[in-house]
Amino acid sequence: MKLRRFAAVASAGLLVAGLSACAQAAGGGKAADENWPRKGKPIEIIIAFDPGGPADSAARLVAPELEKKLGTSIQVVNKTGAGGQVGYTATARAKPDGYTFGGTGSPSVVVAPLDPARGAKFKRTDFRPLANQVIDPQVVAVRPDSPIKTPKDFVEAGKKDPGKIRVTTTGLQTGEHFAVADLERKTGAKYGLVHFSDGSAQAMTAFLGKHVDVYVGSASDLISQAEEGDLRPIGIMDTKRSPFFPDVPTFKEQGFDVNHTTIRGYSAPAGVPDAIAQKLEKALSEVLQDPKIVAMIKELGLEPRYMSGKDYEAYWAEQEKNYTSLLPITKEK
Repeated sequence: MKLRRFAAVASAGLLVAGLSACAQAAGGGKAADENWPRKGKPIEIIIAFDPGGPADSAARLVAPELEKKLGTSIQVVNKTGAGGQVGYTATARAKPDGYTFGGTGSPSVVVAPLDPARGAKFKRTDFRPLANQVIDPQVVAVRPDSPIKTPKDFVEAGKKDPGKIRVTTTGLQTGEHFAVADLERKTGAKYGLVHFSDGSAQAMTAFLGKHVDVYVGSASDLISQAEEGDLRPIGIMDTKRSPFFPDVPTFKEQGFDVNHTTIRGYSAPAGVPDAIAQKLEKALSEVLQDPKIVAMIKELGLEPRYMSGKDYEAYWAEQEKNYTSLLPITKEK
């Protein structure tokens, strides 16, 4: 009886050990997580926009430094289309094994799932935020001879002559559109929005040609024109001043609680094991805060602002809440 019982226990132990080994070999076990990344197996960073753009350029600065931290090659892969949705969908649907993660930038990744008309095949919970890299606040700018000098002037002018002041956006439900709509909602001012669906270059051309009165755009889009004296920034829509425009006040400083920024970070597909996600977060934290990388990002005209995965997720959730409330308004005008 004792011998028979021992044989049964031994067989059960072998079965459990065998199942455990199979699970680990399949990549789902603890040992597989601890051995990530496997030497020689590349990691892909999916970028949802064209080569040479801000998101792509920033990722290509980071990739070589991540290779040193993780001990394997990093490949930046561009999967473009549908305003970023092609790349975001590819990231969300990738196998959550740590060998694929992607650049995620707002407002595009935040807004797309909120509007059913866009047909997005992903939602916020399909991503695990790893780190934020840069922030690019919305800036309101006027021509050098404009009587509008401050955010208060801009708001008062929008109240005095509702709809008269023509203001640029880069299209319906873009960052600029949401920013101006939020300002209108919170102040009672009204502006004549002119949407340029071909982007910031078209909007800037119209502004410089005096076809519109006010240019609203990301800080990175205004730097060269401001340096050349073609425009004058009057207000930053961020919680603090831009390092590129240190003398320009924020709207919040002047009593208007509007915070509208483009943020660009990195996210893995939801479901990536904690052990792997933590390794990725640690490597990104070290690289994104490296003084050499910070300096190079600034040279691109972008403001480095590192956020941990947890802080990035909270910021993303807050933006989602804000854009959800503004979506009905942006559909009206």
